[in-house]
Amino acid sequence: MLMMTTAIQPVLAQESPKEEDFFRIARISSPEGTLLEVGGLCTLPNGDLGIATRRGDIFIVENPTSRQPYFRKVASGLHEVLGLVWKDGSLYCAQRGELTKLTDTNMDGKIDRFETVYSWPLSGHYHEYSFGPVIAPDGSFFVSGNVAFGNEEWWRGESRVPWRGWMMHISADGKMEPWATGFRSPCGLGIIDGELFYTENQGDWMGSGALVHVKKGSFVGHPAGLRWTNLPNSPVKLTTEQLYGKVDPRFRRDANNRAIKPENVENEKFVTLFDMKQYFPEVQLPAVWLPHGVLGISNSQVVTIPEGVFGPFAKQVLVGDQGQSKIMRVYLEKVNGEYQGAAWDFRSGFQSGVLRLAWAKDGSLFVGETNRGWGSAGDANQGLQRLVWNNRVPFEMRTVSARPDGFEITFTQPIDKKYAEDLASYHVESFIYKYHPVYGSPTVNTENLTVKGVKVAADGMSARIIVNGLRRYYIHKVSLAGIRSQEGSYSLVHPDAYYTLNNIPEGASLTMSEVSTKSTAKAPVAEPKVPAKTAAAAKAEPAKAPTLAQIQPLLNKYTCSSCHNAEKKQVGPGFKEVAKRNYSVAKILALIKNPKPENWPGYATPMPPFPQVPQADATKIALWINSLK
Repeated sequence: MLMMTTAIQPVLAQESPKEEDFFRIARISSPEGTLLEVGGLCTLPNGDLGIATRRGDIFIVENPTSRQPYFRKVASGLHEVLGLVWKDGSLYCAQRGELTKLTDTNMDGKIDRFETVYSWPLSGHYHEYSFGPVIAPDGSFFVSGNVAFGNEEWWRGESRVPWRGWMMHISADGKMEPWATGFRSPCGLGIIDGELFYTENQGDWMGSGALVHVKKGSFVGHPAGLRWTNLPNSPVKLTTEQLYGKVDPRFRRDANNRAIKPENVENEKFVTLFDMKQYFPEVQLPAVWLPHGVLGISNSQVVTIPEGVFGPFAKQVLVGDQGQSKIMRVYLEKVNGEYQGAAWDFRSGFQSGVLRLAWAKDGSLFVGETNRGWGSAGDANQGLQRLVWNNRVPFEMRTVSARPDGFEITFTQPIDKKYAEDLASYHVESFIYKYHPVYGSPTVNTENLTVKGVKVAADGMSARIIVNGLRRYYIHKVSLAGIRSQEGSYSLVHPDAYYTLNNIPEGASLTMSEVSTKSTAKAPVAEPKVPAKTAAAAKAEPAKAPTLAQIQPLLNKYTCSSCHNAEKKQVGPGFKEVAKRNYSVAKILALIKNPKPENWPGYATPMPPFPQVPQADATKIALWINSLK
């Protein structure tokens, strides 16, 4: 990896800079007529770029960071390739049903030997994608398998043949050992500090996306793969029956072992994934939750930032997202032997769904894109781009670390103490997701936590806050909207961090004599009382539609904005397009709870049911949609 030697200079500006002021998205021109639905990327030792496409082609790109890269097709006819690596002179890829070794034996620029390293069963279901491989430190491989979906309830994952919903560990000589299960759609695999991680997508049983440490013998949440734990080589012994015995009994099973959803889930007694860990130690909780609709909706590739590139974020992790066409940043730490940490937005605005990432030799980042089968914020249906750092340091939180009494936050540039010592600059809240068969989950058990004090370092590069009410296993949103830089007095590029607190560390707490307790926050002013209208008058008066500003928090809370844009098609139709259907409020309420995919035949991904949205909030959303006519 070529190290950047340009001197790092902070940006000084009165108007707060944005992502694009530091990280530029560059085009890579591909040959006319080439469809680069990128399924896999890898950088070869000489700097060339290997590309695998979902259409089964393999390309080698010479001089990939130049203005005129040269694309050479070296293989074709493979089956939905969704990963690519280089090892000892050969490429390896995961096809639908096998790990394949590809070698150019006579060095003529074409792959002429295709060897099956290991093959696994297929049922033929369209959703049985296979992802990987990634290479373990000992040279072996990991490959993950998607679950299929049910015929009647398309959103319900099934493992129809062995090792669907599993992580497979495959040796170079073709021996496979099942490694872990509980996977739903494990698109993003990565090795971090020699350990295997993956990113999950929201869906049934999965309340939100997350970055998860995958240990041998672990269960990460989706029960479909438990079907095969009775096989002699399974390292997981948990059974479906055992798991369901501890989940809300109202989620019963029918004669075909399918989940029966209760009619009313607004006030259901719910369990969380960490509740399951109390009964089953093999349950592996996310190292870092990536809140759905905020930090992506379909998380993908995981890569570690090398030393010397991308400024002050070396050794941190980048995670792609297909649906929102962006990349997030993650800082990991170990507390009591378990990974946890913080996540932020990093760079949005890519032309299509971000699926694969690979580092170039010049320190830029190749971004491989596709959105077929799952829409994206970027309008293009495929592509290859590069993310290039301009050697200027953005004003950001560099890290957030857990402390016994709160959090310590470090920064990339010194902070202004006038703002940093003011408690009004900080806000912390915590929340979690349900663990249930319903597709996704709203945030639940949300609490605003009190920031009692702050201690700012003498050099202005860190601040430690005392927070009342820390909750183990919960996501803690740490917002620093009031913080300003020491020079230029501009705000953070990304003022919100999401910290997953799996363990609260031991150690010394701050005393109140050490911290600032100053706060310029104004006490809330009571609303003046308005005489209530009579019931008859209220009934006669038509309901007033809320504004976008009023409705946006609900669209975010229930993840509507993850798939819908007000103006244009995204994963689903734009809200203005829905308004043109002239549905009544009652009809929209019915479609929120029980969508009809046939209403929108031009969209590859049907909308899942959302019975968890309360009637009052759903009505507000429906009124706002109809106001867009």
